[in-house]
Amino acid sequence: MSHRILIIDDEEDIRDVAALSLETVAGWDVVVASSGAQGLARAIEHQPDAILLDVMMPGMDGPTTFRELRNNPATAKIPVLLLTAKVQASDQRRFADLGVDGVLFKPFDPMTLSTQIAAVLGWN
Repeated sequence: MSHRILIIDDEEDIRDVAALSLETVAGWDVVVASSGAQGLARAIEHQPDAILLDVMMPGMDGPTTFRELRNNPATAKIPVLLLTAKVQASDQRRFADLGVDGVLFKPFDPMTLSTQIAAVLGWN
């Protein structure tokens, strides 16, 4: 089964590598957004099966974007995985307290990214 993933990240290189990885390795449909605001609009428009959301972004950061997604009935049920370089325990607790579905760490391995997402979301 093919899944549609929305990648929200302000870093073009990260978006490109993740998108290429998910399209090539897993055969998933990928939609990208370069900001939280653009991501909210694309989530409503494309109704992805899951969202890969960067934590650190200018303007609307990942946690703020996540809260906006949850507050909108059109996007409230879409699973969200945070993508972060922050690996300290205090950061991980803060992310867990948000209620996200999972946390993936940068740098990620493009060859196993789809497997990691599928495992967190139970798509195996």
